[in-house]
Amino acid sequence: MSQSLLRSSLLVSAWTLVSRVLGFVRDVLLAGWFGAGAGMDAFLVAFKIPNFLRRLFAEGAFSQAFVPVLAQTREAEGEQGVRELVARTLGLLATVLALLTLAAIAGSPWLIRLFAPGFTVEDGRATLAAGLLQITFPYLFFISLVALASAVLQTWKRFAWPAFAPVLLNLCLIGFGWWGTTHAAQPLYALSWGVFAAGAAQLLLVALPLWRMGLLGWPQWRWRDSRVRRILRLMAPIVFASSVAQLALLVDSILASLLLVGSVSWLYFADRLMELPLGVFAIAIGTVLLPALSAAHARREAAAFAAQLHWSITVAALIILPAAAALFVLALPLVATLFQYGEFGAVDSTMTARALRAYAFGLIGFSYVKILFPAYSSRQDTRTPVRIAVMALLIGTGFNLVAITLVLARDLPGMHWLLALGTSLGALLNATWLWRRLPAELRAGQAAGQGGGTLPRVAAAALLMGAGLWLLAPAAPWWLAAGMGARVLALAGLIAAGLAGYLLALLLLGVRPWALLRPAAA
Repeated sequence: MSQSLLRSSLLVSAWTLVSRVLGFVRDVLLAGWFGAGAGMDAFLVAFKIPNFLRRLFAEGAFSQAFVPVLAQTREAEGEQGVRELVARTLGLLATVLALLTLAAIAGSPWLIRLFAPGFTVEDGRATLAAGLLQITFPYLFFISLVALASAVLQTWKRFAWPAFAPVLLNLCLIGFGWWGTTHAAQPLYALSWGVFAAGAAQLLLVALPLWRMGLLGWPQWRWRDSRVRRILRLMAPIVFASSVAQLALLVDSILASLLLVGSVSWLYFADRLMELPLGVFAIAIGTVLLPALSAAHARREAAAFAAQLHWSITVAALIILPAAAALFVLALPLVATLFQYGEFGAVDSTMTARALRAYAFGLIGFSYVKILFPAYSSRQDTRTPVRIAVMALLIGTGFNLVAITLVLARDLPGMHWLLALGTSLGALLNATWLWRRLPAELRAGQAAGQGGGTLPRVAAAALLMGAGLWLLAPAAPWWLAAGMGARVLALAGLIAAGLAGYLLALLLLGVRPWALLRPAAA
């Protein structure tokens, strides 16, 4: 295998890291500005709804179906065929999204009742969330078209602009949030306009290089085109699975809105911390892997396909396994150091840390779903992972329904973390079943090849690192009472000790990370 997969993964990871760091700055500022109360709950629901649908239409079903057909069209028909496919897909996607956006703006109060039935007019959250949703929902239109343009750029190995685009979201939310808290009478409305502006800015960012490449033409309404219909056929099972996924997320949102005020925010901030290693490494690898595997499949290069997949699985383990251990052990230190300022108090830190520990269990599952799913969709097999996703999501959602029903019946406070635990359970099941359903020769090749005996040793090193951090970290009361400077220094020291201990454990167990980072030849 050439070095291109490694270089592309590092490029995407680097820009994703910049975005995630800015995202943390954004969330620290939002926590300080707005806390974790009723107003923040309302904004987060208004922002989550277009994000849920984005995952349904754009980054989930659409990207997984569009990239393999795009790679095949490029091989068979060249750039002229690609231009036609992009124009016709753009025409269909933009029309559907525009109609959906108009309907959502008109029906925003009903959407809020659906996604957050615990919000009431009396506490002000229902009315506020409906007004904010009318501003944030067009983000779905913009970001879905961003997904189309990004897929084309990534197929041409232009990863920088799509990877940089999320940075604009964080910059806009920081800028509009600051302006809202200092100048606006209704600061949460200013924050919502930041979401709208971010979507438009991201679309402009990825559309310009596509236009310069000569691949962006005027949208065409040609939904009967055979290639467009193939995309729709591939999308159908993924949309079904995504619908189940969105239903699961909807159930989680409903249940969180029924719990203590602040539960939606506590889960959000915990999820943001969990998303750092997931986004920087696993999603970055999966983003680069899909066009690479699609191209290898289109050229019928089975050996290259297997080598790229095996390398990705092994490299991800080097990062994801210790990250999961660190998130579990250092949950409260991380939350208190990053968020406990201004309106975000000690109770918010404690509640958010509980959810983060539950999410840490699922980080491995979330990560390997992102890496293993392209192994199926690149071969235009969307049915198998969809069936697996449906089963895993139903089990995870069933767990959440039973758990929260018991919590509400017995009036147990502070049990929002059970929602995160159920989500993690579903992700672990999803990843396990995706692995087991891979063709036998791929699983046998992984066992005998580069990562065969490495994964258990990496897991052992991560556990040893986690045990060391547990012994070194100060007790919870210290983190809640210490000042910002003391918390930052203590957390930095723990992170440095954890990294050193993990590397030492790897070496003692016979793992050489620098050797694993060098892609093997196909």
